[in-house]
Parts: sequence; C-alpha cells; structure tokens
Amino acid sequence: MAEEFFIPKLGQTVEEVTLVNWLVEDGVKVSQGQPVMEVETDKAVFPVEANARGTIHIGPYKEGDILPVLTVVAIIGKPEDKFEVKGTASGAPAHDAAIAASAIPAAGPSAPSTSSEGNDKSFASPRARRLAAEKNVDLAALTPTGYGGLRVAERDVLAFLAQSPNVTPVAQRMAAESGADLRTLSGTGPGGRIIKADIARAMQTQSSIVNPQSEILERIPLKGVRAIIAERMATSVHTTARVTLVTEVDATEFVAARMRIKEKVEKDWGFAPGYNDLLAMIVAAALCRFPYMNARLTPDAIEILGHIHMGMAVDTERGLLVPVIRDADQKSLRQFGVEFRALVERARNSRSLPDDLTGGTFTITNLGMYEVDAFTPVINLPEAAILGVGRIAPKVVAYHGEAAIRQMWTLSMVFDHRLTDGAPAARFLQYIKQLIEEPYLLLAQ
Repeated sequence: MAEEFFIPKLGQTVEEVTLVNWLVEDGVKVSQGQPVMEVETDKAVFPVEANARGTIHIGPYKEGDILPVLTVVAIIGKPEDKFEVKGTASGAPAHDAAIAASAIPAAGPSAPSTSSEGNDKSFASPRARRLAAEKNVDLAALTPTGYGGLRVAERDVLAFLAQSPNVTPVAQRMAAESGADLRTLSGTGPGGRIIKADIARAMQTQSSIVNPQSEILERIPLKGVRAIIAERMATSVHTTARVTLVTEVDATEFVAARMRIKEKVEKDWGFAPGYNDLLAMIVAAALCRFPYMNARLTPDAIEILGHIHMGMAVDTERGLLVPVIRDADQKSLRQFGVEFRALVERARNSRSLPDDLTGGTFTITNLGMYEVDAFTPVINLPEAAILGVGRIAPKVVAYHGEAAIRQMWTLSMVFDHRLTDGAPAARFLQYIKQLIEEPYLLLAQ
C-alpha cells in the first residue's frame, strides 16, 4: 500500500507553507530520509524528507503554491500507483487534521475556481475567523489570498478593515460617479472623515496624471516572509494603543566599557561583543526590575511572564526576522553573544529552526548602523513593547557645567498603552538610560 507524503508540522504557530522546490521528479525512486522537496515558512526554508521507500507520485502542486500543513502532496509506493488528491494526511492527529481541513475545500486543491466550493469564503484560517468575529466582518465579503486563492487569511480580514473608509454620503456619491478610490484618500474632515473637498481634490490630481501605469517599474508578489511581515505589522498597528517615548542617552562610558571588554576577550571568545549584546544585557536587567514590561495581553487579562526571552531584530535577504534568545537574563555576556550569532547565521542562511523565531517577550531593533538617529518601531505582538535603537554619535553637550564632546545615543521605546501607562513605561526606559550611562551598575544587580 502506498504511503502518503504530506507537509509536516513545522512548529506550533505554522499553519501553512510555500512550496519552494521539488528536489525529485515525478515517478522516480526515492529512499526513506531522502530530501524530496523544500518548503518555506515565515521563519526559514526547510527540506522535507521522504517518509518511505519506493516510487514517488507527485500531486498537482508546483513552486509558489501555498499549502496548509498536513496536506498530502505525493504518495510513495509502487510504479503503477496513482496519486489522488486527499487534502490532509489520513494518519494526522484529529486536532491538526481539523485545522487543516477548515482551510481546504472538500474537492481538494485541484478543484476549479468556478465550483461553488472554490468560491465559498467559509474556508478560512483560525486566526482569520477569530479576527472576523471580533470585528463583525462577513467572510463572504472577502477576497481570499491564502492557499492558491481558496482560503481567507488573517491578512485578508485586515486588508478589508483597512479599506473601509470613513466617508460622508455626498463624498461617497461623488467617488462613485468619478471612479475615485476612497481607499487611497486621506480625509480632512472631523476624525479623518473623507469629505466633498477631498474627492474634488483627488479628481483634479487624477486628471493631471498621464498614463500612471508607466510609473510602475516592478511588481513584487506579496507572499512568503513579506506577506507575513505585512500581516503582522498591520495587525499590530490596528490592534495596539501605541505610545512612543524618546530619550537621549550619554553613552560615553558605555562605549568605553565595550572597547575595554573587546580588548580583553575578543581573542579568547573568538568574537568581539557588540553594542547589541551589551544593550540586551541591560534591557534584560531592566525587565527583571520592572516585570510589568515583560508582559502580554490576552482577551481577559494581562499576563506578566516568568521568563525573559529577548527578540533581536535582524535584517536578512528574506526580510526582517527576529531571533529569540531565551532566558536572556540568565546568560552571561559570552553565552548571549555565542547564541545570538548562531541564531543570526541561521536566519540569514534561511536555516532557522522552527522555534528560533517564536516566543519572544520583548524586542530590540537597531537601525543605528544605517545612520538613523531615532524611529518608531512597530510592536512585535503579543509583546508589550519594543525598543528602537539609533546611532551613537559624538555631540557637543553640557557636561558638568561645561561644553564637552560626548557619545550620545537616542532610544525610542514604543509600548502598548493597554498594558501599562506612560509613567511606569517611562521609569523602565529611564532605568535603561541610567545603566547605559553608568554600566558598572550592572554589577549591583
């Protein structure tokens, strides 16, 4: 009897993957444990190995297809066997199969889009269903983009919410008559409402544009990591009560301490501790002192978390990824540096493990290397806050009553006002500032 070959579970939060490449051709013999396909999650590209020995018969799935986990994509058996679309693996656990089945039409992924089931918007991910219920959105009104255009994803609900403008009846009628796209307009009325004058201004601007399509140099499909980033950032912006606190720090002693540590340990450790390493140690100490910043929001409670798992945002060719160093407050500077560098290397080589990028409780993101002084980062849900780090630059400032050149550093912290108030958040940031300006105080922790 042929063995079903299906997309395996790749971490607790992964619901679907993108098929990157088949590593074998249809009808060839494969060995158990042999990599036969590659799939991409929001974390990395993973090879998937054959779970049996025999002739592989590949289903109607090609590069770029988005597939729910546990989807049967091939069978491995005898040369005369034939593949039949079955949706999910017959041996999958009941809970997992139920999740996958909710995203797949009964006729399977090969069902034509003109069928009644292919057009049924009831096929939606659990997160999409939950958000739609909270926002009172009719799933049938959405255009699905998940799983080959058959499944409503959370990003589809967010896109629908973002495209529902606040507009006066007169402006709405003018837009309908003129063809103006309300989704592209910024309202100047009370509360940002789109009014008659906004439509008139848009019509005048539109008439002056000649062949706007010629301005498009490239269309980049919104999929893979980019789609995940778009979905999560939109969710964060639409669901959090964001407040930004900015402070300027005298990092002169911090810079000097880092240089002294580098001189002493670089040869022995095999790497030079960086500003991110030292700052993460300071932030971890601050989270220990102010645990209300190491928290997350649930539907009915604020949960203060018992472990400090530090997310460190990293720029990669695939987009922004956030490796997580677990129990950061329990690690030495050397342990943190070794683990952080290993995580970054895996992330940049698209080889992150399923849990490398999950479970963070606080995130640090640094754009100082690009000569950015300050910025407003987006909170990495479900965390309570994120710390944005600018560049360290020499400035002439007042120091002990005299003008002096000091190494100044701008920090921008964005926090969710639903979890904490301005003054408690400010005390947390002030403590970080104090430890940067007097790094020897870390020894007193």
